[in-house]
Amino acid sequence: MQKTEYKKFAQKHTPDSPMGKNLVWAFLVGGAICTLGQLLGDFFRSREMSTDAVSAAVSISLIFLSILLTGLDLYDGLAKHAGAGTLVPITGFANAVASPAIEFKTEGYILGVGAKMFVVAGPVITYGVISSVAAGILYYLFLM
Repeated sequence: MQKTEYKKFAQKHTPDSPMGKNLVWAFLVGGAICTLGQLLGDFFRSREMSTDAVSAAVSISLIFLSILLTGLDLYDGLAKHAGAGTLVPITGFANAVASPAIEFKTEGYILGVGAKMFVVAGPVITYGVISSVAAGILYYLFLM
């Protein structure tokens, strides 16, 4: 099968994506996650915590909730409808680490959980570090 034939075949069998609906869901769910983070921050601030402690408490709370929803098999259902809205960095990353860890638990803690935990998140970390170093070098060369 040639590339053009395959492309036609794939287009014929791929359902159309309702982009408007997907954008609205991503906006609403992503906004809800960020709003939850703000509410948590306001709650912890009302307990007279320092700014650093509030930041840590909000991050820990969002990570915990994301992993809890992943463990209860609810995060994937939410992501199915919300799409990119669930990729708010901290919750999406927590889900990306927790999902393979849960999935490969049956293979043991070392060869299953330990080896597979960063299967999805590892490349994100790697390319994030590489791109930040590249951006820093470009900043240094052109703006300093």
